[in-house]
Amino acid sequence: MIELGCFHNGSTDLPVTYEPGGLAITDGSLAQVRESTQRTVVNQIRQGILAERLGYDYWFQTEHHFQIEGAEFSPNPLLSEMAIAAHTKRIRLGQAANIITWHHPLRLAEQIAMLDVASGGRVECGIGRGYQPRENETLGRPYGSTIQDQERNRASFQEAYEILLKAWTEPSFAHHGENFSIPPSYTRWNHAATKAFFAQPQVEREVADVLRLGGPDPSSGGNPVVASTTTLREISVVPPPLQKPHPQLWQPLTSPRSITWAAEHGVNGYFVGETNEALARNIEIYYRAAERAGWPDRLGRGALRYGWDTRYRRGVAIARFMHLYLPGANRARETARVKRGLEHQFSYIGPFFEGSLLPVGERVTAGMLIEADIALVGEPEQIVEKILKLKTACGYEDLMFAALFEKAGFEGREIEDMMQYFAEACAPELRRACGGGPDWDTDAGPELVPQIAPLRWRGED
Repeated sequence: MIELGCFHNGSTDLPVTYEPGGLAITDGSLAQVRESTQRTVVNQIRQGILAERLGYDYWFQTEHHFQIEGAEFSPNPLLSEMAIAAHTKRIRLGQAANIITWHHPLRLAEQIAMLDVASGGRVECGIGRGYQPRENETLGRPYGSTIQDQERNRASFQEAYEILLKAWTEPSFAHHGENFSIPPSYTRWNHAATKAFFAQPQVEREVADVLRLGGPDPSSGGNPVVASTTTLREISVVPPPLQKPHPQLWQPLTSPRSITWAAEHGVNGYFVGETNEALARNIEIYYRAAERAGWPDRLGRGALRYGWDTRYRRGVAIARFMHLYLPGANRARETARVKRGLEHQFSYIGPFFEGSLLPVGERVTAGMLIEADIALVGEPEQIVEKILKLKTACGYEDLMFAALFEKAGFEGREIEDMMQYFAEACAPELRRACGGGPDWDTDAGPELVPQIAPLRWRGED
């Protein structure tokens, strides 16, 4: 079987130009870039809603901040997806990823749980460590994270991960680690309502579990809640997520270390920039690690089908940059635009991966991406052939494939046209070749807003 998704990274719709050294950059002023991000906010929500109407199974958004270069604007995927959830019933809502080292884990746990409840249990929760210093040092420092010390970054990620799980699965808990003390041991809380609630026999915790009881503090001039030496021992985070014990976790993966960690913790993986050959090696690392660890899974469902398992929505997903030539398109002009858009993306992200995924000093060209099938460009039959080739090369039993349709220099309406064309011309052939897709009729959550103004796309007035 096959599941299909859209992966949105927030590229600008402004045109692309080349600076004298050959670097592809946004052709616009800072004011124009700022204005374009407003359009991107709307486009992400529109396209997430449209994705369900066109039959896609997943919608993923990244998290990136301070993006004046125009390559990756997506500062709050959870907020965007809450808007999408209100107008959809079935599509799974994923993040690629929530960078948990940039957030207080309790706030993040609440927000993810709220989206899961509001969407009827459709969250696919991405977690990540981050890799760009402008974001990490600005947002992560208060929570003990810095990518300029990778071991400290990993420790921050691990602690935030542990707190998220506690917040979602334990009705009342405490955590005292390197970066977080939850609740702070000095937190005075002599509240009569708290005492009375936990004194009830049906409540799962007792007063002494959640409060460290003490006497009055005559020197305090505060209200009765703080005019005491009674302090908090535990805290409760609500709402709990609708999915039990929590939503499926995902992580963007690059190194053998991160791949192994994800497999050992029952975390799904996704890959974007790897060649088919590299992807095949990484899938093997993941599945060997999962097997050695006894097939970790939040629901204990056992061994997985290789590559991806549609029964459980578990395994490793792959995303590819995508461009379909629409009927009547000027191929020469369209190809030039596509190449500019792809090179704009890698002009920005490429330097971060020099020495790891890319050789030092090597600039990525569109030709390289297309030749390596990292970017799929062509007619529908060519796209289908390349996706099936990927499935075979990597040994997937089932397949979870996500397309990155948006790219710099293309307007939202153009991306929506391409989403529709793929859904009409490619998706049916892929489902036939892969043995079908998921049964949407038995996998629908509530629609919060029954009717909205209709969207328009290609072929409509």
